[in-house]
Amino acid sequence: MNNLLNDEAVAARVLEHIRQRSTDVGDEVWREPVANYLSEERLVRELAVLRRTATPFCPSAALPEPGSYVARVAAGTPLLVVRDGDGVVRAFRNACRHRGTELADGAGCAKAFVCRYHGWTYRLDGRLQHIPHADGFPGVERGAHGLTAVAAEERHGLVFVTQEPGDAETPVWQDLPELITADQRLLSSGANEVEVNWKIYLEGFLEGYHIRSTHPQSFYPYGYDNLTLVERSGRNSRITFPFRRIEKLADVPSAERRIDGLLTYVYHLFPNTFVTVLSHHTNLVVLEPLTLGRTRFVIYTLTNRGADADAAATAQRDAAFVNDTGAAEDLAIVLSIQRSISSGANQMFTFGKFETAITHFHRNLRRALGEAASA
Repeated sequence: MNNLLNDEAVAARVLEHIRQRSTDVGDEVWREPVANYLSEERLVRELAVLRRTATPFCPSAALPEPGSYVARVAAGTPLLVVRDGDGVVRAFRNACRHRGTELADGAGCAKAFVCRYHGWTYRLDGRLQHIPHADGFPGVERGAHGLTAVAAEERHGLVFVTQEPGDAETPVWQDLPELITADQRLLSSGANEVEVNWKIYLEGFLEGYHIRSTHPQSFYPYGYDNLTLVERSGRNSRITFPFRRIEKLADVPSAERRIDGLLTYVYHLFPNTFVTVLSHHTNLVVLEPLTLGRTRFVIYTLTNRGADADAAATAQRDAAFVNDTGAAEDLAIVLSIQRSISSGANQMFTFGKFETAITHFHRNLRRALGEAASA
């Protein structure tokens, strides 16, 4: 059951924090060993958590019609996700059943997947359709050599993939509201690799304690320093970053308050995904660990829900501003942390009571790893 505040309650809580000059505060200080960011053995186990957890792979809008597909590496595994001829989303390990060649790359639309090595051909539902010179493969049954499927679920405008069984926790989507609606248009997608540990990158999304010092010319003039709402929903979190212009709602009757354009919602979907709802655009962000010190940042940008015909241009301008200012500043900070992480200066990273969403993440990651879930 979704237990997040509705927009009216969010507005009331933000306005109360403004009046009180306060913010949401947790009840503990968390100390995370720096060794957990430097251990190859722990990274292997973290990747195993990602593979056995239902994690968003792409928005549904990236698969608009039968034959639409997205192929990329997720948690170290090449995957191919496609909408089949019946409109059902399916996910497969992106490997030909003959010699293991990847069948697709990037995104596109296809009637079938043909291996570029020897021409073995697969239907959109994964069944092996054709083996060239099949007489050379006596005893090879096409029905037993379809693509290897992994679990796929389409929920809340997202495609979730679970690569391996074993996670007994409630699926993350059961704790979430509708995140991306059918009227939201996909504007762009992309990926880039950055020289930083995935958890260091992730932590930067989860608190507003840094706004004034990190973003003095970009976000701070429009927002607040250290004023956020932090809510938990199962293993997930939602962090609300209000803009100063929300103060105009103070004289508006509670039932008539509308928060569109007055705040940013950041939904953290455990373990490695974010949906960020900004003034004029929505992002799906997936952090894919590559090595201890390297992460692939996968991003899909969409219009916001209920957008009109002119929304695309406004959304693209909004996204460009965020990417060129605040996102670039955040990246500089996490790269700086990564450069110093092996210096020996810190044995622990200390997360205070303003950084409770980070604490929530680390506690749930420890639990998923079978470690003691305490600071």
